[in-house]
Amino acid sequence: MKPDIWFNGDLVPYDEAQVHVLSHALHYGSSVFEGIRCYETERGPAVFRLGPHMRRLVDSAKIYRMEIPYSQDELEAATVHTIEHSGLRACYIRPLVFRGMGPMGVNPLQNKVETVIAVWEWGAYLGDEALEHGVDVEVANWNRMAPNTHPAMAKAGGNYLNASLVKMNAVKNDKMEGIMLSVDGHLAEGSGENLFIVHDGRIYTAPSSLSILPGITRDAVITLAKERGYEVVEKRLPRETLYIADELFFTGTAAEITPIRTVDDYTIGEGGRGPVTKELQDAFFDIVRQGEDPHDWLTFVDVGASETTPTATTSS
Repeated sequence: MKPDIWFNGDLVPYDEAQVHVLSHALHYGSSVFEGIRCYETERGPAVFRLGPHMRRLVDSAKIYRMEIPYSQDELEAATVHTIEHSGLRACYIRPLVFRGMGPMGVNPLQNKVETVIAVWEWGAYLGDEALEHGVDVEVANWNRMAPNTHPAMAKAGGNYLNASLVKMNAVKNDKMEGIMLSVDGHLAEGSGENLFIVHDGRIYTAPSSLSILPGITRDAVITLAKERGYEVVEKRLPRETLYIADELFFTGTAAEITPIRTVDDYTIGEGGRGPVTKELQDAFFDIVRQGEDPHDWLTFVDVGASETTPTATTSS
């Protein structure tokens, strides 16, 4: 399927959603975006944490002085409308805001701000088996950027050049992913995921001061872990912490909650999914698969209502 794409306020056929080759974003990376999932729950299709994702998109644009010509509420409603129009009961959602045509040069202030929302079918990012058996990863030889170079809190297109180098190197080394260190050698995150470490009953993750992207799924997992009595510590940790961890796992919209079985060919724990990771997976998938939503994290959509006025309703 090639669902229509919401482009500057209108649904446009997939093959007609095009930009000019002199768009600023193509030359200078001047774009911000989000990755969101719509799940087919037992209560019907629902978008996971639509509000926080769109808030981060708006905030990312603000950091880069992009004035989005739509409010957050309008973007959320447009997302619901695009999904309903597509007929997809489960999909990946990509809102994108970028600098389009205008004067060519580093200064983007005179270039039009374009807004896109696309949806498509997408399965488990690191593979279906990875959710149970885990993935093999390496410590990347590319670091996460230093603070005060460019803003890590913004989910910006240009940031992912760094991530692409990490991912490509990992794949060429027969690994699924790479773990980046901060500029001072502390554990940061994966190329497109946040990292969690389980050791002696505590759960650790890097603080945002290490130039990580504060993930929406990361935040949800911290909430779920605390509800289950775990102490979650945001702390700077050295590389070798990975090798003596009881469990490691990635979180992210694409990765969901994916266990890590080896790092640099060190076996982590028993070499598969550990009990804490499974407990958090079960709690997460109870929400996104069964629709059990005590946190109001789901926005339900009606894929049979493609021609109705778009509205976003949050579960109660």
